Amino acid sequence: MTDNERRENARQFYYRWKDKGREDEDARSYWIEILTNLLGVDRVTERVDFEKKVVGPDGNNKRIDVYIPETHVLIEQKSLSIPLDKPQAGHDGMTPYEQAKMYDNGLPHSEKARWIVTSNFGEIWIYNMEDRKPEPVKLTLADLQAKYRMLDFLVEKETTVITDEMAVSLQAGELVGKIYDALRKQYKNPDDPGTLVSLNKLCVRIVFCLYAEDALVFSDHKKNVFREYMAQFEPRTARVGLAKLFSVLNQRPEERDPYLADDDPLLASFPYVNGGLFEDDRIEIPPFTEEIMNLLLRHASDEFDWSEISPTIFGAVFESTLNPETRRSGGMHYTSIENIHKVIDPLFLDELEKELEEIRGIAVEKTRDKRLRDYQDKLASVVCLDPAAGSGNFLTESYLSLRRLENEAIGLLQHGQMGMADRTVTPIKVSIAQFYGIEINDFAVTVAKTALWIAEIQMMRETAAILNMEPVYLPLKTNANIVEGNALRIDWEDVVPKEKLRYIMGNPPFVGGMYMSSEQKSDITELMTDYDSVGELDYVAGWYHKASALMNGTAIHSAFVSTNSICQGQQATTLWKNLFAAGIVINYAHKTFIWDSEASIKAHVHCVIVGFSYLQETVSRLFDSTGFIKEVANINQYLTDAPSVFISNRSTPISDIPKIRFGSMPRDGGGFILSEAERDNFLSKEPLSEKWIHLYLGAEEFLKNKRRYCLWLLGANPTEIAKCPMVKERIQYVRDFRLSSKAAGTRKFAETPTLFCQIAQPNEGNYIAVPETSSERRRYIPLGFLDHDVIASNLLFLIPDATIYHFGILESNVHMAWMRTVCGRLKSDYRYSKDIVYNNFTWPDPTPAQKEKIEQTAQAILDARALYPDSSLADLYDPLTMPPELLKAHQANDRAVMQAYGMPIKETDEAACVAWLMRLYQEKTGEEKA
Repeated sequence: MTDNERRENARQFYYRWKDKGREDEDARSYWIEILTNLLGVDRVTERVDFEKKVVGPDGNNKRIDVYIPETHVLIEQKSLSIPLDKPQAGHDGMTPYEQAKMYDNGLPHSEKARWIVTSNFGEIWIYNMEDRKPEPVKLTLADLQAKYRMLDFLVEKETTVITDEMAVSLQAGELVGKIYDALRKQYKNPDDPGTLVSLNKLCVRIVFCLYAEDALVFSDHKKNVFREYMAQFEPRTARVGLAKLFSVLNQRPEERDPYLADDDPLLASFPYVNGGLFEDDRIEIPPFTEEIMNLLLRHASDEFDWSEISPTIFGAVFESTLNPETRRSGGMHYTSIENIHKVIDPLFLDELEKELEEIRGIAVEKTRDKRLRDYQDKLASVVCLDPAAGSGNFLTESYLSLRRLENEAIGLLQHGQMGMADRTVTPIKVSIAQFYGIEINDFAVTVAKTALWIAEIQMMRETAAILNMEPVYLPLKTNANIVEGNALRIDWEDVVPKEKLRYIMGNPPFVGGMYMSSEQKSDITELMTDYDSVGELDYVAGWYHKASALMNGTAIHSAFVSTNSICQGQQATTLWKNLFAAGIVINYAHKTFIWDSEASIKAHVHCVIVGFSYLQETVSRLFDSTGFIKEVANINQYLTDAPSVFISNRSTPISDIPKIRFGSMPRDGGGFILSEAERDNFLSKEPLSEKWIHLYLGAEEFLKNKRRYCLWLLGANPTEIAKCPMVKERIQYVRDFRLSSKAAGTRKFAETPTLFCQIAQPNEGNYIAVPETSSERRRYIPLGFLDHDVIASNLLFLIPDATIYHFGILESNVHMAWMRTVCGRLKSDYRYSKDIVYNNFTWPDPTPAQKEKIEQTAQAILDARALYPDSSLADLYDPLTMPPELLKAHQANDRAVMQAYGMPIKETDEAACVAWLMRLYQEKTGEEKA
């Protein structure tokens, strides 16, 4: 069976099985057709076991839907509506894979599955059982039209690995890295900037050639044309041969040497590429070696199929592999396709997919066809801008997604026919010319354009399969509109007019205010002149400002991935107060989630996604970290379902409560701080020092029962100090440390070397200690009472004069909900703030009975903790190990506090609680202004 026949059979298979399939009635026909028409297997019913018996763990006979003995493939088939990743009713809560694995456990060793496949007719998931923890490679029914070869493992024993686009793309990146390193060694000046530009361009061109030969872009019938051309050269002549090829690829047939076909027919057979990829003839190509030729001919050509790479992922992998800056950071970085879709699906794809489903259901063919053609026009009007384009992965995936929808529409317009009546007219309307980008790195611009071209070629191949036509790939007919420049300095309308633009999206740089370069700080301060405290903003804020300014007066929608800090603490007010005042509304948002890279040095960045426009939609969509969607009336700057109330730094509490302050700051270079061993040494040699040695706790020590000590010399008698040479030595060390400081304020404190620089410790009684940072895993930040003799470091807040009533309010779910909403974060951990969290928190006005009840429930929390004297607060408040007595005490305290606020306990979730508190805050601040 030829490849063209398999492709056509796959296309027909898709249309026969689309939107149908019942496990009991259709499984046998489905798999017989796959094996016969897509894989060319004869005598299927003789070679495949349908309904194979196996003994289950309960001793009863079970049935394996399909088992292929030759390749040890076990297939569990489900009906179309059954999800492949969810527990099934009637199967003891097992997923389809777990059910198949249970059947496999009942097989004798000689029949154990090499592959497990689960399917619901619309999807096929393949598990490699030689992996310790097999993850499925996933194919959709639509995918099979282009990726039918991925099912060859069903009949080929020698198949050992099935890779998805992500794995293939990462392998491709590794190959590119090896080629890059081997070529770099051959340059005379490998570190010269001009050399690196040539090297990067050379690698881009080589990769395009490798892809083009495997995807049959260079030739309709000969897959290894680039390899065959390069194989005729010795290493010493290869560079000249490659330069000739690049020149020919940049020439139209009519511009070429008329005798080229006579002199070198293989070279003359290469098509004209266009698009500027091979335009620059000043590229420096170094001498080749046996190593380079081996990499190109054997590893990159014979042993690897470039046609299955994902241009979305590969563009980023390619760029990070060759960009010296990203190479130094630990290897490959890319934004996963899943994360890209968190941005583009709610931005525009969800609506377009829903519309196609609606059209599909129209019964009248003429009406349906008109709607499909209008739908194609609509797809062709989707113009996107990524103003931080990088290697173009957002643009590439958006293009691929629109083209897949268009291919579905084209297929529906065919009505099951074999091909188009008029093959001179292309049915394709979606173009890469609809996608615009701005990127500051010149090499990333080149890679982004190449990724889009590869994506265009892949989608042309899929369209050709639907129409049963041979695709014509070259010359490239459209341009990728990626502009090199600083997105915060150039006018975005110079890239694409706003009248034409529909969507702005992307993943601007993750740079916090503290870590920006001087140039980046200048970008922000010169751009955002109307903003207060602009120096506190993350770099990404500039993209929000530029987008909102461009969008004003239009229906453009935008969505950015951002570090979660722009929706926390003071930044939430600084940025969003201006944007909301201009008329911006948040249409959808993903709350904090981890945005991973594929770098060998992992950087877990905690991100949010914010979709915004000037159009207030009927409902806004709020996604939590699990992907659950909640439709809400309003999304505020904290990405919660609550009023948009702006919380600013406040130096004193808004309510009549004890003041909170930072703990004491030593600024001593460690001179005052003692470990347990150092304390014991002091006490053994200078017993007089005992009165000055105090327990010294920061957040970690407080939460984890760790012990540190300090010399607390406030009010110490100088005569007694003189009798303790070890203490004097520490004082001298502190003085010298402060004198050597670059900060004038620290040098000033050298005049009082016996004292902490900042002293916040109360002189008597006890105080409530609040850790500055606490794990996000805890529902409650553990607070506690400490005696005034326990010195709190500057990593603890302390509240002197606080009572058990204050403890009950602060330890309640009401205060914790407020804290979680308005606090800043350190990565994802809570970062408590006195000026934002504590001082802006509106307290209830309880009746005497309510206050007494809170005092009782607060004491019950302390009593429950006391039942476990050897456990740290970290252990007690770990959600996995929290004692039931403690949880019960907290829940009783939560109810008592909510009653004091007048909240309806049974109807108030955390979002409703925050909304309640925001309204109280508005009332309180309104009273103050009045």
